Amino acid sequence: QVQVEESGGQLVQPGASLRLSCTISGRSLSTVTMAWWRQPPGKEREFVAVVRRRGGTPIVAGSVKGRFTLSKDSAKNTLYLQMNNLGTEDTAVYFCAADVSDLITSRLRDRSAYDWWGQGTQVTVSS
Repeated sequence: QVQVEESGGQLVQPGASLRLSCTISGRSLSTVTMAWWRQPPGKEREFVAVVRRRGGTPIVAGSVKGRFTLSKDSAKNTLYLQMNNLGTEDTAVYFCAADVSDLITSRLRDRSAYDWWGQGTQVTVSS
């Protein structure tokens, strides 16, 4: 059993930076594939970024590339999503997801591939 908990969402102005945290319990960070997803108001949940269980370069969605980065603190079992130069289009509920599988590339952006999800944290970008 893996538990996933996000935190860090808040209201910020356009151009601001924000860091979200995703802490897991029940497994070590190095034994799970972890991803960030987001769901803008009235839209479907969409892929943001993922880091594979095996490690390697994180994969980031084109819409946030160059602005969002991932980092890990293994001692805290926490994955961070650093978001810079936020725009109103980044307003969404951000979810963290985890799976114990070493997912193949074609499944990394498949929402159904992830077994454990957090409750989400709201990020609102508005002036």
